[in-house]
Formats: sequence, structure tokens, C-alpha cells
Amino acid sequence: MNKLSKILVSLVVALPLISLFVSQAGTANTMDKTANSGKSEIATLAGGCFWCTESDLEKLTGVTDVISGYSGGELENPTYKQVSSGKSGHIEVINVAYNPDVVSYEQVLDQFFRHIDPTDDKGSFVDRGPQYRPAIFYHNQAQKDVAQNFMMEIDKAQIFGEHLKTELIEFEKFWPAEDY
Repeated sequence: MNKLSKILVSLVVALPLISLFVSQAGTANTMDKTANSGKSEIATLAGGCFWCTESDLEKLTGVTDVISGYSGGELENPTYKQVSSGKSGHIEVINVAYNPDVVSYEQVLDQFFRHIDPTDDKGSFVDRGPQYRPAIFYHNQAQKDVAQNFMMEIDKAQIFGEHLKTELIEFEKFWPAEDY
């Protein structure tokens, strides 16, 4: 292999790695911009696999943290194995911490709805089962009102071509998912 070929091969290998590091650094910086303000609210959302929805919400400016976990079931401290069986009553969720001075609850919902199938009460895309159904767990009356109005406007505009089947559930408890 001549010198030019070696350089080209090195660039082909190095550029994707550099791109990955730059994009990861940008994501971390976006989340750090609002972390020091001390103001934070929580949105608890379900829309399929929590790892997928987690990464989608982390990209939103004003979001300071996203934690995968479980909500909605009766079992204390559920495990992934228990929840993924579909029999525990829990739903895979994300707890989204955000700065309301930077991003509104409605904007968080908008970002969320762009990445799930809110019309399928049996799961989301390839994630099938009751543990993957779409839901919004509201923490207070204001969140409930915003979520109801948001979903009503989507239904009215027929954005998805059919009515939403996203559940609106009063938040009770969140259990962080174990590390994998």
C-alpha cells in the first residue's frame, strides 16, 4: 500500500470516530447549559423502549437529565425482567428533568410525540406489549391540563390520521431501571 492509500484509509477510519466524539460532546453541552440554574421540573413519559425515548429527549435544549425506569405498576422495585414480561403492570418510562425557563412542558411533549407512535395502545413501533404502551404521567394539574390540550389539538388536526391512544395517568411512583 502506498503512502496516499494509507492516509486515505486512516481518514476513512478516523473521521467517523471524530464525528462521534464531536456529536457526543455537543449533546453533553446542550444538557449542561441549563443544569446550573437550579430550576427544574419533571416530565414522566412512556412510548416504547425507554432507551430509545431517553436518547431522543436528551437532545432537546433545556433538558438537564433523562433517567430510564418504570412506573404505573404495583410491584415495588421492579426489574427489567419483571417489567418486560408484560405481567407486572408497569410501563417503561423516562423521567425528564428540564428547565422551564428554557423549554416548556408542551415543547417536551412535542419532542416526545415526534419519536413515538401515540396511536398504538399495544406498544410503539416494534416494541410490543402493555409495558411499551404510550402514556403521559402528569405530576400536577397544570401538566394534566397542558397534556390534555396538547393531545386534543393533535387529534383535532388529525396529524396522525387516527385518534391518539396515549394514556394520561396521574404520577405515583418512579423506579429507576437497573444498569445494563
